[in-house]
Amino acid sequence: MSDAQATENQEEGSQEEAESSKKKKVAGLIAFLPHLLKFVAIGLGALILIVTVVVITYNILNKGGKSQTVVPENSPYIGTRPQYSMFSAIGLIRTRTKDPTPYAVVVEMIIGYDLNNAQAATELTGRLYELRDFVRSYFSSKYAEELQPENEARLKQEIIELLNTRILNTAKVRTILFNQLEAVEM
Repeated sequence: MSDAQATENQEEGSQEEAESSKKKKVAGLIAFLPHLLKFVAIGLGALILIVTVVVITYNILNKGGKSQTVVPENSPYIGTRPQYSMFSAIGLIRTRTKDPTPYAVVVEMIIGYDLNNAQAATELTGRLYELRDFVRSYFSSKYAEELQPENEARLKQEIIELLNTRILNTAKVRTILFNQLEAVEM
């Protein structure tokens, strides 16, 4: 029996040692947890501080999103306006407006296209009668108030879009100029 008791005592001793080692591990983890949380808090605080400083610095440097680079109007760095070939064979067109009391419209329009584009020149020349008819019908579908000088930019853009989408196939109109645009009450 003494051997059996000795074995039981050893088993109880090893169980007690295992329990005590488990308690030491748990105690060690509990003691380590505040240190771990302290470092995590320091890291988060540093991250928040860095992000705040970067955002404030960025807003100060950009002054609310305004560009710091100001290019003066006389600057040599502003791109030059492109040069176009001009098609002026349409000539002077006379028509009436859409108004109840018709106005007489006199238009002389020049079409600008890419410089040295022989295909565009050929197409514009080949479609001369279509272009004249387009100009006549376009201006006869407008009211006199739409033909005022303050609306010229909108008229030019509209004409460019219509010519490029409905009349011309390969040529692309880049600019429209008016030698004459008058709407006079009849």
